[in-house]
Amino acid sequence: MKTRFTRALTRSLTLAAAGLLVSTSMASAQLRFWTTEEQPERLAKQEEMAKEFEAKTGTSVEVIPVTETELGTRATAAYAAGDLPDVIYLTLQYVLPWSEAGILDTEANNEVVNQLGKDTFAPAALSMADFDGEVAAVPSDGWTQMVLYRKDLFDEAGLEAPNTYANIVKAIEALHNPPEMYGFVAATKIDENFMSQVLEHVFLANGATPVAADGSVGFDKAKLVEALEFYKKLADASPPGDLYWKQSREVYFAGKAAMIIWSPFILDELAGLRDSAPPTINNDPTSGELASKTGVVTRLMGPSNPNGAAWGDIRYFGITNDADTDPAEEFVKFSLGEGYTSTLSIAPEGKFPVRHGTAENPDEFVKAWATLPVGVDRKKPLSELYDPAVITDIVSGLETANRWGVAEGQLAKASRIINSQVINRRVREFIDGERNADATADLINEEVSNIE
Repeated sequence: MKTRFTRALTRSLTLAAAGLLVSTSMASAQLRFWTTEEQPERLAKQEEMAKEFEAKTGTSVEVIPVTETELGTRATAAYAAGDLPDVIYLTLQYVLPWSEAGILDTEANNEVVNQLGKDTFAPAALSMADFDGEVAAVPSDGWTQMVLYRKDLFDEAGLEAPNTYANIVKAIEALHNPPEMYGFVAATKIDENFMSQVLEHVFLANGATPVAADGSVGFDKAKLVEALEFYKKLADASPPGDLYWKQSREVYFAGKAAMIIWSPFILDELAGLRDSAPPTINNDPTSGELASKTGVVTRLMGPSNPNGAAWGDIRYFGITNDADTDPAEEFVKFSLGEGYTSTLSIAPEGKFPVRHGTAENPDEFVKAWATLPVGVDRKKPLSELYDPAVITDIVSGLETANRWGVAEGQLAKASRIINSQVINRRVREFIDGERNADATADLINEEVSNIE
């Protein structure tokens, strides 16, 4: 196990060595890289990147696929055996726990971020990985949930973009005309994770979170009541029944919804590029008509949180404490620098650039990302499908990306609360009129406080 002392000693010896010796070390290095992007096409792209890096540096990289649900147990076992890979592509949920456990070399990861330039990264991606003042893992990419809306209808009615609770309510009042047009399609099916994510997005927008930095549990009641009352308005403007991602997409694709909340993985199918999920707003399943009429909001603001928030999923590169540190740092810098466009191209619709550019070219990677082809049965770049303003809105959500428990260092506790589905159940009962917002807020706080 590498300690900070041994790492510092190694670094000193390396710096004292001749440049030729450093180059020789790089050329003879062999890195192991764990990735959760294990689909064949995505794996092939990463193997191509590894070959490019080897051609550039002489360092070989073995790309090892790991199923995302097994990543935690695999890493724990490898750590115990002293056999961690050099670099791991990991999800947000592991960054802080693995830093505390000693799996990640936080000093090395922080060093990479500083060398690339902290101000070239989305601030939220850095703050989510903050560990005792260090950036514990290097932000790679991410995505945020979005409010998709019929911009053409908003423009015709003189409505502002649905980026606040108030603007959404105004839009519902103006556009809700069922069954021809529903103002919204809210998530109401309590046993679907989709409802959990949508609720967290809406609650975060108002600054309502169930956990505090000291480990205490319970929402600020005033913020929670505001969020509950707003969500009921969304549900009241939705079709009847148990609704989740499927109905949300179908109703919007049929041209019968003014607004929905969805992930960016809808962007290619919205533009008619996926035969299994075509837009039905007209008779052409390959049409981009609906995409051209759609606007996007990622940062949603509630009355008690004027800065707003976006529900975000960030991925990171993590150099481990068993790594061959110098070559591992170079590999991560390559993946976030010269090879960054290739990193994003693995799945552009779900890999927004958290590093916007370089000091010399601040928008370099955002512009390159917008030209990457998306789609399944047909492929086109996002820049051909959506206006530049939409592209900007999509990426800007990462500036305020958030999740319950991240800022407070209580992500594990927040995850247990979410997985209990207590909030989903009580919100649905409130929507159905079983109790008022005040009583529902009290009941939610009582029940989440009992979750171990």
